[in-house]
Amino acid sequence: MGDDVVRAYLLRATRPGGRVAALAAGMAALLAASAADARPRWTEAQAKAWYAGQPWLIGANYTPASAINQLEMWQAETWDPKRIDYELGLAQGIGMNTMRVFLHDQLWVQDAEGFKRRIDEFLTIAQRHGIKPLFVLFDSCWDPDPRLGPQHPPIPGVHNSGWVQGPGLPGLRDRSRYPAYKAYVQGVIGAFAKDDRVLGWDLWNEPDNGADQYKGQEGKEPLVRALLAQVFDWARDADPSQPVTSGVWWHDDWTPTGGKLTPMEKLQLGQSDVITFHDYSWPETFEARVRQLMPYGRPIICTEYMARGNGSTFDGSLPIGKRMQVGMMNWGFVDGKTQTRLPWDSWQKPYVLAEPTIWFHEVFHNDGTPYRRAETDLIRRLSAAPKGVVPTAEVAAPPARRRR
Repeated sequence: MGDDVVRAYLLRATRPGGRVAALAAGMAALLAASAADARPRWTEAQAKAWYAGQPWLIGANYTPASAINQLEMWQAETWDPKRIDYELGLAQGIGMNTMRVFLHDQLWVQDAEGFKRRIDEFLTIAQRHGIKPLFVLFDSCWDPDPRLGPQHPPIPGVHNSGWVQGPGLPGLRDRSRYPAYKAYVQGVIGAFAKDDRVLGWDLWNEPDNGADQYKGQEGKEPLVRALLAQVFDWARDADPSQPVTSGVWWHDDWTPTGGKLTPMEKLQLGQSDVITFHDYSWPETFEARVRQLMPYGRPIICTEYMARGNGSTFDGSLPIGKRMQVGMMNWGFVDGKTQTRLPWDSWQKPYVLAEPTIWFHEVFHNDGTPYRRAETDLIRRLSAAPKGVVPTAEVAAPPARRRR
């Protein structure tokens, strides 16, 4: 359970030479204050019953084209409901029924009531288009020093050049901010805990991601792991009717036996109501990962996939997900300020003189034109078919032969 993880962390942190010993007292206080009556993890039967009530989940990780990151998406000055309405209309048009959407703790500190109003407005727009979002509360990827206010413009030729972590490394190291994280988790989840417009709560994206493009992040993983254990407790104390989860993302073997799981993965897989994971590999690897997760006996949702240049495509992975009844959410939707049409290696060699041969992520051009119409046709065809059914591709009839 989460308390065991925190105790183990505290033991290590207080050893002589422990890098994070200064946080031990604060974390111990948080552990003592953890709610004892938080709702328990769903049973396998509860999780399966919830999943049976959902359509086959198909969607994308969503940031409007007008925003470079989650702060720019949600801050009042750059909030863009008209663009969001247009883009979620594109999603509805190809049969998508969910979106994975990132929030941020600093938005709550900045303006809690305004943030909740904008979330409610987003949910109203999404419901109009038949979409239930999965909200992400924290994130360990990219810039470790998030700051409110105007965000810098995209770096030319660079993938996701403005994305920010939450709470970020300064926030992880500053124990005086931890009560605000609890208020954020319970404030946001509590406000929408019984709202059937919400699909669920993804508590932490890739919590053990090192974000190696940025220096000075030593000691991050144990801090994240200790805090994530508390976030699970805080989230359940808000008593949501929706599932809570945190997705595993990089390891080679997620089977429940064999002792190969990392401490972070044990926490994630042991606490999530439904199992979520990421995979940017070839179709055969995708299917193997799903099979590793099936023994946990819970619904499975892939919350990130589809990197064309890496071998992960709609054509390869999406039919497998449909056949195995795995929910599917690709990275990226409409090409915009995140620039994730560009590959990961653009951080080493920016694409400033020419575009990549193929787009890495994204489904639509900025003007709403599909990048590959065959992909949007596939998404539409699979989403329209019954659960577990992969329909055969429609083949155009050959032209009639002219009689002599």
